[in-house]
Amino acid sequence: MAAVVEVMSGTARELGKTLRLLSRNKIGFAGLLVTLLVVFMSLAGPLIWPPEQSANVADINQGPSQKHWLGTDFQGQDNLLKVISGGKEIVIIAFLAGTLTTLLAVSVGAFSAFIGGWVDGLLMEVVNVWLTIPKLPLLAILATMLKLNDVWLLAVILALIQWPGLARQVRSQILTLKKRDYVEAATMLDLGTGNIIFREMLPNMMSFITIALIFEMTHAIYQQTSLVFLGLVPFSGANWGVMIELAQRKGALFAPTAAWSLLAPSLAIILFQLALVSFARSLDEVFNPRLRTSV
Repeated sequence: MAAVVEVMSGTARELGKTLRLLSRNKIGFAGLLVTLLVVFMSLAGPLIWPPEQSANVADINQGPSQKHWLGTDFQGQDNLLKVISGGKEIVIIAFLAGTLTTLLAVSVGAFSAFIGGWVDGLLMEVVNVWLTIPKLPLLAILATMLKLNDVWLLAVILALIQWPGLARQVRSQILTLKKRDYVEAATMLDLGTGNIIFREMLPNMMSFITIALIFEMTHAIYQQTSLVFLGLVPFSGANWGVMIELAQRKGALFAPTAAWSLLAPSLAIILFQLALVSFARSLDEVFNPRLRTSV
């Protein structure tokens, strides 16, 4: 029992230290709070404020008001409720695609740089060829061949397309770490390739890797909303990309009173992206060991 209490106490102390480090950068901490708010509203919001199921003819294409804070769409439905219910797929795919992209890129880039020789040359040649392929046209082609209505399938495809650029960055970082004394010592002791890469080198890159993960999430948001907007991914009608596509199809670009049908989902995407990028500014404070020891 005492051991459990000690573990919980240590975890609470580390959590408190992390929060204090994050709060040093006000913009980054605000980004964290907004990110958590967007995630909570996207996952739990639809259960608290379910979207409207029927059209409201009297409220079609209305601007912001006390009744409808973000106006209404071409069906007279509240844009705010649709934004709340439309973020779930965006958030889940962004997290899955960003995580898978980062894992694949880190594994390939680190292995390539550490092994070197012909293995490094071969892997980097594959990366160079993959980087020349235009991503959005390839995604459009795949969307015509596959039914991309599953979040896992779309996340995997986005990760397979997006990883090469980050892999080259990881390779560059690993090449510099290979010259450090502790890596050379671990190599001489023959601790094993996997052990050296994942226990000795990558922990010293956690700030870079975490920030890269966040930016890969933002790339995934752009890619999936582009596919949804083009009608290539048949997700739910409340999805932010679907909201933009439907508003554009119903002539919102040419009707000033319908502008909020475009602005509401667009602002949600911008807010989520801005919060993620702002949060990235605080991560160096968390993963820099010199800063952690100062708290």
